[in-house]
Amino acid sequence: MTSCLWLVCTLIALIGCVYALFATFLVARFAREPKPKLERFENVTLIKPLYGAETGLDVSLASFCAQNYPSDLQMLCGVQDPADAAIAVVHSLQRRFPSRDLELVVGKRRGGGNPKVENIADMFPAAKHDFLILSDSDMRVAPDYAQHVSAILQQPGVGLVTCLYRGTALTGFWSRMAASAVDQHFLPSVLVGLAVGLAKPCFGSTIALRRRTLERIGGFEAFADTLADDYAMGDAVRRLGLKVEIAPFTVGHTFSEASFKELWAHELRWARTIRLVDPMGYAGSIVTHPLPFALAALPLSGFSAIAWMILAGTLACRLFVPIQVEKLAGGGKSTWWLSPLRDLLSFAVFVASFMPGAVNWRGRRYSVGSDGTVTPI
Repeated sequence: MTSCLWLVCTLIALIGCVYALFATFLVARFAREPKPKLERFENVTLIKPLYGAETGLDVSLASFCAQNYPSDLQMLCGVQDPADAAIAVVHSLQRRFPSRDLELVVGKRRGGGNPKVENIADMFPAAKHDFLILSDSDMRVAPDYAQHVSAILQQPGVGLVTCLYRGTALTGFWSRMAASAVDQHFLPSVLVGLAVGLAKPCFGSTIALRRRTLERIGGFEAFADTLADDYAMGDAVRRLGLKVEIAPFTVGHTFSEASFKELWAHELRWARTIRLVDPMGYAGSIVTHPLPFALAALPLSGFSAIAWMILAGTLACRLFVPIQVEKLAGGGKSTWWLSPLRDLLSFAVFVASFMPGAVNWRGRRYSVGSDGTVTPI
């Protein structure tokens, strides 16, 4: 029995090493992809759903206000509570960028399923333009972001554009751990999934589409009770026969987790969401966690020399990934030295995601149905 367990752990560790090397190659190739150039300028509306004055919100929103876009660019910021602290941040940006068409929309919380989508639906009637770029509040972008996204959306057959992202830690150790989860696990796994034809992603970091495409998929209201609203929108666009394109650059995703509890709740919600939308692919992602299996193989083999060699090789292969990811734009300082601890924590989240339970989002708890709908608890 022990020898069988050792063999299983060793095989998973070795497969995980091959996966890490393949992911490193794909990250390097992605970094070399050229950005598209915008040839025809169309007016754009940026849509930013907000909830609270999260750490770094002013800087994140300012990166969208500072877009170098040669045509009309409207920016909508929405909240669902007239006392929301994010309102003061928006007012400050209106004074800082007086020439930017920046509008605040105060909606009404209806107590339904997905509060972010409800917020977006409340904002949408104020959108002036047909090119829509929706993005989460914790994203940071370069000044040419809107130009490149619009250029891709104008390509024939493209119905939606989305972006990969890198992690940017804003506070201390736990936010660094959160950011490294994106750099060392999420981003490489998406590139591998795309390369082998198993991933069909769409991320809240960027959802760019035309107004007529949005109408054809039922508008934002069609996703009001869906947990993975970004994935569901991408899937709906694909069912129209249109392409969902991944932009050849990364944007920044900020993290400000101050405690292990906050980090755990965030990542568990994230993991359960991914498991819900792609259960088979998520189960297969066990090979992306080679370090725990390499460690388990040590005592199972009686601490043999070959087990130590496999462990050393696993550590080396896993370090290649963050070192290569660091070369991509949009992220913070390198956290490659956190890689072993990050791998163990990610595996713990992976295991816990298969256990029943609710998810937490912005201080609220929701139960998740088998069809992906969410209900407030």
